This record gives sequence, C-alpha cells and structure tokens, in this order.
Amino acid sequence: MSAETEALKQFFAAINRNDMQAITKNFDPQIVRIEPEGFPTAGTYRGIAQVQEHVTKGRGTWAEGTCEPEKFLVNGDKVVVYLHAWVRLKDSTEWMGGRFADGFVFRNGKIIEYLTFWERAEALKWAGIEVQDAT
Repeated sequence: MSAETEALKQFFAAINRNDMQAITKNFDPQIVRIEPEGFPTAGTYRGIAQVQEHVTKGRGTWAEGTCEPEKFLVNGDKVVVYLHAWVRLKDSTEWMGGRFADGFVFRNGKIIEYLTFWERAEALKWAGIEVQDAT
C-alpha cells in the first residue's frame, strides 16, 4: 500500500469519526478543494483553513453515517478514490447515499488538490487512468 493510499484511508476515517483536526494531517498549505455544481457546498476552497471549514460544514450536516473508500486507483501523483456514502442528515429519518469518486493530487507526500466527481468515469479521465469498469 502506498503512502498516499494510507493517507487517504486516514483522511476518510477522520471524516467518518468527525475528527476535523485530523483531516488536515496530510494537507499541503496550498491545498485547493473543488466541489462541482450540484453538490450542496459547490465551489473552490483554497488553503488548509478554508478546506477544513468546507469539510466540517458538509460533515456537520450528518446525524450519522459514513463515506467509505471502496477502491484506490493511482496514476503518478494522482489518486482516484471510489466512495460509497450512506448518511442520515440531521432532522431527517431517511437514509441517503450513493457512489461517486474523489480525486487527489499529491506533492511531496501532501494533498495539493482535492476534487469530487459525480461520475467515476470522469474521475478516471481526469487522472488519465484507463479502467474497463468504472462502477
């Protein structure tokens, strides 16, 4: 297992236990977070403080649940993580979720870019990874 993959496992474990201090452990000071249109907190966030605040805000909407990595695909300094989210939002009795992908770029062992993709195939294209099954 690569250091990058291990760092991302720790990142998602920290999100799942709502440890917003630990999520920043492997962030580069110049990290850029891009969440696409259609997501509740769409936008571009720059620097550790903004990215931490962004993730904290999103995670803060959960009453309970998880965002679990299902697969890691690596191409050079880029890592695509297939994710399955299953959460119950605050003030709701309904569970919701889905499968999507996040993309990460590492530099000197730190996360410099963090992007979310609705479609896993788009994440693979972004990372230059050719995989037959993008589900």
